[in-house]
Amino acid sequence: MARTPKTTPAIPDTTREDEVLIREIDEAVREDALYEFLRTQGLKVLGVIGLGIAGLGGYLIWDHYAEQNLEAQSETLIAALDAAGTRDFKGAGDKVAPLLADGASSDGARTAARFLQAGAALETGDSARAAGLYRAIADDADAPPALRDLARIRAVSIDFDTMKPAEVIAQLSGIATPGNPYFGSAGELVAMAHAESGNRQAAGKMFAAIAKDETQPDTLRSRARQMAGLMGVDAIVDVKKLLKDEGVASEGDGGSAAAAE
Repeated sequence: MARTPKTTPAIPDTTREDEVLIREIDEAVREDALYEFLRTQGLKVLGVIGLGIAGLGGYLIWDHYAEQNLEAQSETLIAALDAAGTRDFKGAGDKVAPLLADGASSDGARTAARFLQAGAALETGDSARAAGLYRAIADDADAPPALRDLARIRAVSIDFDTMKPAEVIAQLSGIATPGNPYFGSAGELVAMAHAESGNRQAAGKMFAAIAKDETQPDTLRSRARQMAGLMGVDAIVDVKKLLKDEGVASEGDGGSAAAAE
């Protein structure tokens, strides 16, 4: 007896009309969600956008006036330098005086103004005021570190004769280290302070370190070499090179020259 074949009923394909209807329903749901979001959160979004635009506008205005202010500070410093160039030191100091008022200038401009006034004070013989201005720079945490170190060295060099050796060493020991840009200047002052305190060995070592540092000016190295020798410390690394630098022929060179003749 023949069996009745079993067939699985076919699933009808989604028609194009159904796809269009589903897409329209999806878009309508998204639009409803957007409208609901704008209804509940629209004011907040507009407020944030408004604040952002206001902040950007405020920054642009501030940047414009800040740039103008920096240009004015630069012009003031240039005018003061011009006055100093004509040896009108009082005029140079007076021109930069407004930059020293609280909040009147940037950190760099204020530091430059103090340096100008300190230099002007030195030129006019007012060393006490110059030293005070240099100390103000050295103690200003907002001033560039390199300029603070330079100001400290200058203040100590002005007051060296009235300072105790221990004070000089305490103020400059952190700067008087090989590799520091101001090692030579600070090291010489520290070495002199050691010598005045009777510590000839420490003084000699510092002078020798300066003499051996090829990055230092030749005049400073020569002076430090002589001082190290006076303190009983050998500061000569290469005798032949030293003689050559000093323009003195060694015995070997003389012998060679004689042989050549």
